[in-house]
Amino acid sequence: MNFSSIFRQKDNIVTRQIAGETILVPISRRTDEMQRIFALNPAAEYIWQQLDGSRSLEEIRSGLVDQFQVETGQAAADTQDFVLQLQQAGVIEEVT
Repeated sequence: MNFSSIFRQKDNIVTRQIAGETILVPISRRTDEMQRIFALNPAAEYIWQQLDGSRSLEEIRSGLVDQFQVETGQAAADTQDFVLQLQQAGVIEEVT
């Protein structure tokens, strides 16, 4: 994954706050899609909010370092892992 890549959220998912947790829920009539519900920890929530089609993964990684005072390597791994999960679930797309 290239950290200069820019991603945005697709319209096929909604974000909900339930009992203090942020949940991503796919909008679909297919039951197999319901297995792609994500409960986000604070770092994942931050990454999700930044995937707006204007920020590179490098900018998001840098923001994680600043926001959560984590090591650069850990922030890079967290960003890459979560973005890959979201790509596999089909809820984000790369901006060209």
